Amino acid sequence: MFGGIALVLAVVGVNGVKAYAVARRTREIGIRMALGAQPGNVLRMILREGAVMLAAEIAIGFALAVATGRIVSGLLYQVGALDPIAFTIAPLVLAAATLLACWLPARRATRVDPLTALRTE
Repeated sequence: MFGGIALVLAVVGVNGVKAYAVARRTREIGIRMALGAQPGNVLRMILREGAVMLAAEIAIGFALAVATGRIVSGLLYQVGALDPIAFTIAPLVLAAATLLACWLPARRATRVDPLTALRTE
């Protein structure tokens, strides 16, 4: 239950960060689209940035999980400190949730009207 709540909080946080980043770059995205960028290119650009953020959070999380696992290994009952199932499933679920959280603002960015974006600020 706590893991599910943590996952929801992580998705909300990533979605908020990406939505803020897209809102700050509305003018840039509008200029790109006015110059001929396809919506798919804009979508890939924002998802690529989300994937870089995802790689960083998985690397940091893995390092912290290994360190924490070694510290609390005496408290675990019939589970190894480096359980391969947990170290496989958790990053996959986090990756799927993060990419979904990045996809929503990226999809909104592809619908930016270039004229409206250029008139902002």
